[in-house]
Amino acid sequence: MAATQINRAVDFVRDAVSEASALWWRFFDWLAMVEWRQLYLIWFLVLAFGVFFRLNEAAVWFVVISLAVKVLAGGKRRAELMAKEASDKANVATLERRLMEAKMAALQAQVEPHFLFNTLALIGQLIETDQKEAARVHAHLVEYLRSSLPQMRAGTGATLGKQVELSRAYLAIMQARMKERLMVRWEVPDFLGSSPFPPMMLQTLIENSIKHGLEPKVAGGTIVIRAHVVGAILHVDVCDDGVGIDMHAPEGVGLANIRERLALLYGAQAELVIETPLGGGACASIRLPYKMTEEG
Repeated sequence: MAATQINRAVDFVRDAVSEASALWWRFFDWLAMVEWRQLYLIWFLVLAFGVFFRLNEAAVWFVVISLAVKVLAGGKRRAELMAKEASDKANVATLERRLMEAKMAALQAQVEPHFLFNTLALIGQLIETDQKEAARVHAHLVEYLRSSLPQMRAGTGATLGKQVELSRAYLAIMQARMKERLMVRWEVPDFLGSSPFPPMMLQTLIENSIKHGLEPKVAGGTIVIRAHVVGAILHVDVCDDGVGIDMHAPEGVGLANIRERLALLYGAQAELVIETPLGGGACASIRLPYKMTEEG
């Protein structure tokens, strides 16, 4: 009898978790697609109810989390729908062009939502233990969102300087998480800041370096981000002294996306080069035609 009740309780919990997960992802999709005007109205109602029922903190957290999810997930979801629409409705004459545009938008807008959720969780933990550090991480997150939003929306105008700004904010958050296990060194001359550079590629290399190179290493290590020009080619390198990479293993989604975007944007004029330095670790280098913007 007792065993039967336990089994029923386990089944109930399992069903409840499954239903909660399904509801969350439905809410996630809705939030990505809802128009901003409707979302503003919902935020106003939530804040009003929060004040009326004395749930101010919960209401504010709902607004913050929904804003962040909308910013980071909306572009990717919309791009996926663009790709599906292009596949379903485009005629034979325009299919290739429309698919390429949709694919470019999807690749550019791809952001890992877990980074956002992990950062919000970190802020929540720090509020209990170190409020000053929590405030600093919150400021870095705001800076990151402020930098990433226009870059994910814009199809052109991205520069190396903007990518460096975004990556600095990202690395500041990662240093708050990894503490002394993550050291960063920048070797990017100011004059290269105005050089055109595709959005989100630099951050993808940095994410890959941390995830596969430094996080698995108990002592952590150092990431070096450098940029220089060789002939007419801009080299942007992300190197680390982590555990290294298996050159024979298949590439992950992030590196494959960079190769695909480079091919779409530059054809054979650009490449992604992965190397293993003699001293250990790994070095990833994006190489593309160098030119200055009109302001440069």
